[in-house]
Amino acid sequence: MENEYFFGAAYKGTKQYTQQEVHTANATGFGAAADDYMERGIDLNEQLIRNKPATYFFRMRGDAMKDAGIFDGDVLVVDRSLKLTNGSIIVAVLNGEMMVRRFHKNFTSSFLVPENDRYKAINLGEFSDFNLWGVVSALVRKF
Repeated sequence: MENEYFFGAAYKGTKQYTQQEVHTANATGFGAAADDYMERGIDLNEQLIRNKPATYFFRMRGDAMKDAGIFDGDVLVVDRSLKLTNGSIIVAVLNGEMMVRRFHKNFTSSFLVPENDRYKAINLGEFSDFNLWGVVSALVRKF
């Protein structure tokens, strides 16, 4: 019989046990009926990060992406391992300026498109100093 190998996500979470495995003291000697239906707390790292070594957090400054729902002060979860696709929101450095824009590619050229009418789209064919820093995979906003 061959060995079976199971591969999971690179990030295993901060807790090495489930909530059901935590022992509780009960003076009556009987467990509560709700203990069978207890759920583990929500770990935002497990929910938002797919590849921990390639992920970082970025605080948005400015209003260039306000029509996409990204506002000044929002925290973006950026994954450097995600493939750049048409329509992705990315963090990039263009001629020394860091920016968050939507990537758009057509048959002849690529553009960085803002989600605000005050800004113009940038044709990447005209610039040589373009570096992709990652694809935005999630957004965290505090009310």
